[in-house]
Amino acid sequence: MILVDLTDVGARRPDRPLFEDLSLTVASGDRLGVVGRNGGGKSTLLRVLAGEAEPEEGTVRRGRGMRVGFLSQRPVLPAGTVGAAVGTHWEAAAILDRLGMAPLVTADVFTLSGGQAKRVALARVLVAEVDLLVLDEPTNHLDLDAVRWLEDRLARFGGGLVVVTHDRHVLDRVTTRVLELDRGQGFVHDGGYQSYLDARVERADRDANAEAVRRNLARVELAWLRRGAPARTRKSKARIASATTIVEGGPPPPDRPGALDLGAARRGVSTPRLGDKVVALHGVGHRYGSDPWLFADVDLDLEPGGRLGIVGSNGSGKSTLLDIMAGRLTPAAGRVEIGPTVRMGYYDQAGRQLDPSLSVRGAVAGKAGQPSWEQARLMERFWFDDDAQWAPIATLSGGERRRLQLLLVLADLPNVIILDEPTNDLDLDTLRVIEDHLDGWPGSVVVVSHDRAHLERTVDDVLVLDGRGATSRPPGGFASYEATRLQGRGAKLAAPAAAPRTHPDSQATPATTKPVRKERSPSTVRRLMAETERELTEATGRRDELSAEMGSAVHQALAPLATELAAVEARVVGLEERWLALADELGG
Repeated sequence: MILVDLTDVGARRPDRPLFEDLSLTVASGDRLGVVGRNGGGKSTLLRVLAGEAEPEEGTVRRGRGMRVGFLSQRPVLPAGTVGAAVGTHWEAAAILDRLGMAPLVTADVFTLSGGQAKRVALARVLVAEVDLLVLDEPTNHLDLDAVRWLEDRLARFGGGLVVVTHDRHVLDRVTTRVLELDRGQGFVHDGGYQSYLDARVERADRDANAEAVRRNLARVELAWLRRGAPARTRKSKARIASATTIVEGGPPPPDRPGALDLGAARRGVSTPRLGDKVVALHGVGHRYGSDPWLFADVDLDLEPGGRLGIVGSNGSGKSTLLDIMAGRLTPAAGRVEIGPTVRMGYYDQAGRQLDPSLSVRGAVAGKAGQPSWEQARLMERFWFDDDAQWAPIATLSGGERRRLQLLLVLADLPNVIILDEPTNDLDLDTLRVIEDHLDGWPGSVVVVSHDRAHLERTVDDVLVLDGRGATSRPPGGFASYEATRLQGRGAKLAAPAAAPRTHPDSQATPATTKPVRKERSPSTVRRLMAETERELTEATGRRDELSAEMGSAVHQALAPLATELAAVEARVVGLEERWLALADELGG
């Protein structure tokens, strides 16, 4: 069933088109990823697909009675509590729990941080019965477990899916087509992230070949013109016009003027050299007031050139630990030593405050009023060309603002960089170049990220916060940690569309035969769903009781409570999956 159909749609910024003559059809079962540079029109296109905005040109047709679930880049929640915003059904509670928002179910939405509000908005979208999911950066502000759970959830979704994401694993796992917005045009590639990259390279090769042909034709036509046209006949006039077209033509303008240069802002000036001591933590722990300890007894020695990733669930204290390492926050226990040669650059989730009335040039120049020659070069290296430099910050996309904030951090020439969720809102090209730069950068790097591909490429070692006060340093770096974690959970990596759905009652069969499943009547399935819901209610209630007991328990009682809580959480997960499988059976 066709859900939405775009014909020759277009949208513009004052200085350029975002996309033109774009035709696209999304049907039930389609899984479309949308990629492109920051400010290239991805969020605008999603708003058009979701019916939140009308295109400036072209036609949009929607399926009759089609229901849309839309997650915008900066969602607005209705007044009230988190629970009221998402719903009182058990599935709403389960989704909030998976997204790390269960402890805040009674909180007023106006007290939430931006990341918390985004997770609540995602839960609102996922709990609704819709035909088309349109999601703008749904993995932002999720932890690693939540991202993997979301992948599984989206892989099971039977309707249409359109998603903008910087997460390369998500693109490969849940999409079967990729729409690339590039310099006002749209290119559709079959397959996930790898297929998109392959097709992009092929297109670049075709453009290069076409330019070579154009140059050869131009040389021939110019030679003919220089010899002089024998007569002003129609034929010769047509050839002159043809030659002029060829000579004045050219290859498509580059999407960006050159590779992102994250080196020194000035020629001849390098990053200050680090001494033997960078950042050392001795028995560091922190908690807020009388709340439970986020972490305790952390001993850490960040070495020169070290690459450390910090991972853990939402609320486990990752950003707090970064603040302590940067000297922004005094720990409740222990001490921190920062080397005398350290020049810290901190790229946090909020980013440096930007005056929306300033231009990009004004923000970079600061009190000087006008950027120096070196600063102007740095802006160009960050893909802020002449027009973009004069753009008011208020007109920048979320990704362009984040890129500007990164520019301002690195312009200070740090030799230690702390990155807190650096992949949020940045486009794939920017992420790849940042990763390439960090690979050969001589300074030290500390990264908190939910993006597995980014961690795989940027860190050598990981510090794990378990959310209950303990920390660990598993050997083998992030890749080894992730493989061990998935193996421990019994996780299975499956392709999105090709992965066959199995029912709990399906019988295991050899690969050469078809699985046999006992057919059940709709009334039987509904009865089983009701029983599962009752069991879920009991299990989630017990889980909440155990969580409350752990918050006030003495140290000796924590181990048995944690063991029982883990068992109850596993039961909740199993019941949720059983209910979803039954719902699929009833719907199929």
